[in-house]
Amino acid sequence: MSDVAFTMSFCHHTTLELLPEKQKKFRCRHCHLTLDGEELGDGCCPECFERSGAKHYEFEEMEPINEEGARYRCEECGAIVKSA
Repeated sequence: MSDVAFTMSFCHHTTLELLPEKQKKFRCRHCHLTLDGEELGDGCCPECFERSGAKHYEFEEMEPINEEGARYRCEECGAIVKSA
């Protein structure tokens, strides 16, 4: 058994850090690039602009994966813990 697996199995997860919720994503209707909302910048697709110089503003909003409860990362062993 490796030291990492041995250590993780006996961790009591006493020091937890709250992880941020997943953000909505947007997919370009032209090139299908998927971006987080904050990555859009001025609102045009950066991939389309880089390829052709065209500024496309048409995106489909994609819902984040529905996860119930909050997620935490144990600062001691790195495990992800989900609340019920």
